Amino acid sequence: MAVTGLRSIFSLFAVSSSSNERVHKTDFSRTSVTKHRFTAIKSITSTSPPSPGGVQRKRKNKDEDRVTVVENPYSKAETARPDLQKNLSDFLKETRDFFGDEGPPRWFSPLECGPPAQGSPLLLYLPGIDGTGLGLIRHHKKLGEIFDVWCLHIPVKDRTSAKDLVKLIEKTVKSEHNRFPKRPIYIVGESIGACLALDVAARNPNIDLALILVNPATHVNNFMSQPLSRMLNVLPDGIPTLLEEIFGFKQGDPLTAMLEALSNEVSVQRMGGVGGGILRDIFAVSANLPTLSRIFPKDTLLWKLELLKSAIASVNSHIYSVRAETLILISGRDQWLLNEEDIDRYSRTLPKCLVRKHDDNGQFLLLEDNVDLVTIIKFTCFYRRGKSHDYISDYIMPTTFELKQQLDDHRLLMDGTSPVMLSTLEDGRIVRSLEGLPSEGPVLYVGYHMIMGFELAPMVGILLKEKNIHLRGLTHPMVFKNVQDSVVDPKIFDKYKLMGGVPVSHMSIYKLLREKAHVLLYPGGVREALHRKGEEYKLFWPEQTEFVRVASKFGAKIVPFGVVGEDDICDIVLDSNDQRNIPILKDLMVRATKDAGNVREGDESEVGNQDCYFPGLVPKIPGRFYYYFGKPIETAGMEKELKDKEKAQEVYLQAKSEVEQCIAYLKMKRENDPYRSLLARMLYLSSHGWSSEVPTFDL
Repeated sequence: MAVTGLRSIFSLFAVSSSSNERVHKTDFSRTSVTKHRFTAIKSITSTSPPSPGGVQRKRKNKDEDRVTVVENPYSKAETARPDLQKNLSDFLKETRDFFGDEGPPRWFSPLECGPPAQGSPLLLYLPGIDGTGLGLIRHHKKLGEIFDVWCLHIPVKDRTSAKDLVKLIEKTVKSEHNRFPKRPIYIVGESIGACLALDVAARNPNIDLALILVNPATHVNNFMSQPLSRMLNVLPDGIPTLLEEIFGFKQGDPLTAMLEALSNEVSVQRMGGVGGGILRDIFAVSANLPTLSRIFPKDTLLWKLELLKSAIASVNSHIYSVRAETLILISGRDQWLLNEEDIDRYSRTLPKCLVRKHDDNGQFLLLEDNVDLVTIIKFTCFYRRGKSHDYISDYIMPTTFELKQQLDDHRLLMDGTSPVMLSTLEDGRIVRSLEGLPSEGPVLYVGYHMIMGFELAPMVGILLKEKNIHLRGLTHPMVFKNVQDSVVDPKIFDKYKLMGGVPVSHMSIYKLLREKAHVLLYPGGVREALHRKGEEYKLFWPEQTEFVRVASKFGAKIVPFGVVGEDDICDIVLDSNDQRNIPILKDLMVRATKDAGNVREGDESEVGNQDCYFPGLVPKIPGRFYYYFGKPIETAGMEKELKDKEKAQEVYLQAKSEVEQCIAYLKMKRENDPYRSLLARMLYLSSHGWSSEVPTFDL
């Protein structure tokens, strides 16, 4: 077994057939050859994010009368570094250890992935035309925290046909499905690997597969491939050696070292935009020409072109048999093997398909700086451990860098409005901090929804960063829909899914509170968030009191809160009433409402009449946001009492009244804030330091 090159980079070994280890046997070639699945050994300490309910800041030891402070992992989010560090240059360098490797295709698990967490689904990576299996090198560590990652390695000299590769993958899929029939199997296929993944899915419609197709090869551009094939046929077989001799590109040579240094320098400087990425890739490719020439010697490249044509023809004939849910990731600058018309056909043919386009990315999508596969999976709610995605149990907490990105995306809003956070202590005192908020769940936060939900980003980010309270927001179902040709780009809702949004329903509230989570509920919903002129700070709560009874079942605290400041940042000039009188805008509003699923025949109530529209807003010079969290309402021990509708109604009205009081308090007190205006705050920060906390009114 030729594993010398693999072992040097991944510390691989053949797995024995003991009770705790397994042998994976597969016929990888035309002759019956038994090969082991390679598994990397690594002893690591788990770095998994906190649980969905949030990590407690303090824990009391049952045996000792002392309190242990638990560090908030998000407290240093502002200085967090990117989760992913590797790039195209690293990929090309590490492929050098694969030279000379012979034998049939086989699976390996990268060392960086670490041991999979219990219950993790299997992820099979099918490489692109390079065949090395290292295409996920940038994502290994993060993927290894939520998947059991296997990568397919196809040696350079291997000539296994597309049909036999599909059989190889299919045998592995069936074997693992028999071992864990209740877990999905993920297949990440890149370029030609995407074709193989679709073929496997078409042949196994009854196996639960989830496909992630990266720049799938949908056609071969004959205008380029035919001249390339003819040119390769006349080139000498020793082209790698000739390249090194003619151009002087040898590993360790001064010229090669200089190009590698330039590539690393561009990467460290993180030159922005398309140009920076292209420049770095040019240096990386130039410095690794010998590597590329050895990955693609003449005979291999000719074989890959024929393999590509065969795989594309096969998948196009079987595409209608695919039943697996599919996520397609495509680059805006990759047009040689990818046809957008074919992608559109796939998206309409495949029964459960979502397409995400990355306009500024090129051929090396998974090796580019602004692409994080795990984050994309979070954005699309594509991760699951069972038959369907569970928004509570399958949720993955954001990393500190992902939180930093969210804070940076809303930096202008947060810096422009300088949020003031007030909370209420147990003795009724109001303090300018979040000290009055319960650290332990279950907690249900109910409050007022500003226009367009402007209050959400500062509140969710600050609570997580300062208090380690992760608010799981009950969110309108339209956020989780992926409607084809919708008037709304689904990407605008990514942040809600990343930060833990859950489709609003009584069952969602029940499950979250059962998990002792901190739950954010806006009873006024879309009607409140998309209110009309003159309706700011008006509550549109329904008459139902279900959240009170659910909260009492788990003894959850109900925290009422109010927010003001929307009238300090914008004015509504076109609301839904105005847009109904403008034909073009009316059509858009009706279409958006239908996409959101808000049409309720026969429901004339305020909440039932939830128009989805884009309000016309005129921005102002920013004022300030003010948040006031009232004293928590206790429901512990009141489950039987609150089963009575009248008693539940009393608590419901109490919560609503306290939200209104919080709003009234803030509206009154902000008039006495000497730093309510942007100019006053800028002058204060310029003299006290830009990281200083700006004072507010006296409490």
